[in-house]
Amino acid sequence: MKITIICGSPRAQSQSMKVSRVIQQQLQALAADARIFSLRDNPIPLWEEAIWDGDQKWKDLLAPIKQQMTESDGFVVVSPEYHGQVPATLKNFFLMFNRFELGHKPAQIVAVSSADGGSYPVAELRMSSYKNNRICYIPDHLIIRNVEKVLNSEAEKNNPDADAYFRERIEWSSKVLLEYARALKTLRQKDFIHSDKFANGM
Repeated sequence: MKITIICGSPRAQSQSMKVSRVIQQQLQALAADARIFSLRDNPIPLWEEAIWDGDQKWKDLLAPIKQQMTESDGFVVVSPEYHGQVPATLKNFFLMFNRFELGHKPAQIVAVSSADGGSYPVAELRMSSYKNNRICYIPDHLIIRNVEKVLNSEAEKNNPDADAYFRERIEWSSKVLLEYARALKTLRQKDFIHSDKFANGM
């Protein structure tokens, strides 16, 4: 199974990347080919209508990313919470790709919070990021709260009880995601699934 972890933080030193690496290690321990695609430094410019016009600049820019997403069997979407919202770089990402790259593939939402927040990005992603690209968020999600105190490589920086809980939960949810990836792979083999007549959601 090939899983792409989309790290939605635009920051150079981010807690979201720390969480992404822990999830990557867990998926690799489960024999998955897990790779991180980072939105740090905004590698994808803001959407513009030239994409729809087949602009060559955009084709060249997006082609390798489209290939990675197309080859993926599932995704983990890691989002920090900025002012109660998903970062603009992550929302912009979902404007770039369609049902052929993301469609009918399972994805797990992982929200990251420095305090006790994190629920708003989960709600926002479930509500508005899937409609036309058909990404399939699995029922289980993670909210890594008080993130500075968990999942650190230096044990002394961790809250032992919280760290143990999150690591166990990541292991379990990674297994769940991989089973969804195996199950939905057969669905995508159906000829009717990518309908041109009903290309967009309602």
